[in-house]
Amino acid sequence: MSQHPSPAELPRGNSLPRHERIIEMLATRGTIEVSALAEALGVSAVTIRADLDALEKRRLIRRIRGGAMALRPARFERPLDLPSQSFSEEKQRIGTLAASMVRDGETIILDSGTTTLALAHNLPETLTDVVVVTNGLDIAIALRAHPGITVIVTGGRVKTGGRNLESYSLISPFGTTLLREINADTAFLCCAGIDAERGFTNGNWDEAEVKKAMIDAARRVVMVADHAKIGHVGSARIASLDAVEVLITDNGAPAADLQRLEAAGLRIAVA
Repeated sequence: MSQHPSPAELPRGNSLPRHERIIEMLATRGTIEVSALAEALGVSAVTIRADLDALEKRRLIRRIRGGAMALRPARFERPLDLPSQSFSEEKQRIGTLAASMVRDGETIILDSGTTTLALAHNLPETLTDVVVVTNGLDIAIALRAHPGITVIVTGGRVKTGGRNLESYSLISPFGTTLLREINADTAFLCCAGIDAERGFTNGNWDEAEVKKAMIDAARRVVMVADHAKIGHVGSARIASLDAVEVLITDNGAPAADLQRLEAAGLRIAVA
């Protein structure tokens, strides 16, 4: 096994060792931020950005806002070193656009997640006679005082571990029992990965089971996901692209990636 120099030993005038280390780190972690790379490699953020641009031109990595992801998708949940609060501004824009789709008198399903939580916070106070079914306890709490919304919690076991320890997601056992009794107008779902061939995926099997039940319970499905999910493939399949009416994402994804998804039949709305 080859030995790699420590960050302090890397020659600052030679980018090749850094490029090798960056590719290795991405292969292990899947996604990493510029600040983490700069600290690990002992160089400035400006240098790291230049390295990432060079590697992307060589088609060795994929640039995302604030960092980079491995070109070959990692088949697990987004790494713990990339916080669930990443891309918070983008998630707010996505949530605002998704919230504008909700109409008076509808029954909607809100999947647990930071983007759907942003959706919940952006539901207009003027909405009336809306029922929200959710497996996110934080979403239920956020909507408890909304005058025009009735909140129903799916039930089940509180998920432990994962990226977002504040989400309080409910999963099986009993995570899908109530969903089998629901006829919803729209299900708003989150995911960990979006790929033209593999469809929508997640890194947690228990959550994927609940998401599938939400799809079965709704007349239409809207996926809400920041651009970093595009090109990633999780180990648990949620749905094919044609099972989703529209993907709402932000403007950070490369145009070529969006075009591939649209060519595969997915309708995309950019917030």
